[in-house]
Amino acid sequence: MNAMFKLGTFGAGVALAFAAAFAAGNTVDPVHTDPAPGHGDHSGSGPAAPGPATAASGAAPGGLQVSERGYTLVPPAGPLPSGEETAFEFRITGPDGAPVTAYTASHEEDLHLIVVRRDLSGYQHVHPTLGDDGTWSVPLTFEEAGDYRVFADFIPEGDQGGPLTLGADVSASGDYRPTPLAAPDRTATVDGYTVTLDGDLRAGAPSLLTLSVSKDGEPVTDLEPYLDAYGHLVTLRQGDLAYVHVHPEGTPGDGGTEPGPGIGFHTEAPSAGTYRLYLDFQHEGEVRTAEFTVEAEGAATADLTASDASDAHEDDGHSH
Repeated sequence: MNAMFKLGTFGAGVALAFAAAFAAGNTVDPVHTDPAPGHGDHSGSGPAAPGPATAASGAAPGGLQVSERGYTLVPPAGPLPSGEETAFEFRITGPDGAPVTAYTASHEEDLHLIVVRRDLSGYQHVHPTLGDDGTWSVPLTFEEAGDYRVFADFIPEGDQGGPLTLGADVSASGDYRPTPLAAPDRTATVDGYTVTLDGDLRAGAPSLLTLSVSKDGEPVTDLEPYLDAYGHLVTLRQGDLAYVHVHPEGTPGDGGTEPGPGIGFHTEAPSAGTYRLYLDFQHEGEVRTAEFTVEAEGAATADLTASDASDAHEDDGHSH
């Protein structure tokens, strides 16, 4: 499909909630959507047949608070330089107040760090190095001045509560020039690759999003494993930057999952509104990120819209 997502707006109540979260944070649990069991027939070059969705309806998004379950993300104090590489250091402290030094790996890494400016530009997905004293460090470049949100996605070793996503704000010094958010579109291009989005992001109900990769007009059927998957999808809500990290269907080498062109993700938006989607994929030894702006409608509204569209096609004498 090449049609744009239908533009929508937040309701007044949601806007107020976003403003409150933006100003003071929130106390909610993270959402992690893992691959669905049962992938059906994987023959052909298309994505795996959809299995049952695993996102819990009504689950709250992550990254809206700096502390949860006694764990706290401690970012560097003071403004950081913009336009030049800097050693970005931070810690995760535990319930005892001491830096956490032991983690359980998830998708080949002990911690995933997501960085994005608050206007949803400047996205980075990196993997810091952990020092013996519990300090994480990674070279980062904040290309433009402004306020950024950093998300630490991790599992503390021995903690039975599951994965955590903590978020904190940092500032890059300089002359802030906001970047307008791109309009909703089904197609994104990056470094000569074209990525097409099929499926609708819905609030309050799971849905299947399939992102298909092509290059020079030809489907890419030899995607390379990156962090134990053929793709990773991060979804951020405009306004408060509520975070959802979604893992794809299937695993490289499982005997059924094809290496492209389609990568399927079961996910669910925490609310209606505008979202930015970031797909990381690897091909020819390099990781690239395709970005999309999408509008998520409420499940009831989306169902009604789909039904109306189907009726309209039937009235016009078309069938599917």
